[in-house]
Amino acid sequence: MKIGFTIGKFAPLHKGHQYLIEKALKEMDKFYVIIYETKVTKVPIQTRASWIKNIYPTINLIFAKNPPSQYGLDEESVKIQIDYLKQLIKDIKVTHFYNSEPYGKFVARDLKIKEVQVDRKREKYPISATTIRKNLKENEIFVENIVYRDLSKH
Repeated sequence: MKIGFTIGKFAPLHKGHQYLIEKALKEMDKFYVIIYETKVTKVPIQTRASWIKNIYPTINLIFAKNPPSQYGLDEESVKIQIDYLKQLIKDIKVTHFYNSEPYGKFVARDLKIKEVQVDRKREKYPISATTIRKNLKENEIFVENIVYRDLSKH
């Protein structure tokens, strides 16, 4: 059985995230989205999770509450993050990690699973959540109506 997962803040969920999720849903028998608490947005984790669940009702969500504050691509930071991630998925026999970030190779390496890079250069959807947070109106074409509506409230 192929069981994949991805991680993110989804702050906000955008077309690039959706492209990755949709690819994984087509390729995996089961797919999990791990959604992280974050201070980069005032939108609560429950609201961000509801966007994903609303668009993809069959998706499996895992909440990453109180994640480590240390992050980076150095070995110490990677170990801290991977140890946290291992706790979140300890009862799931994952086989694939879907991502579009440089850290993906470390997750796959340390969990001994296959890495699936999706549009890392952002050619299909040239957007990031940071860009959307900076100017929602200018980038509204990259978010679903439900996301735009909720973001407009915050």
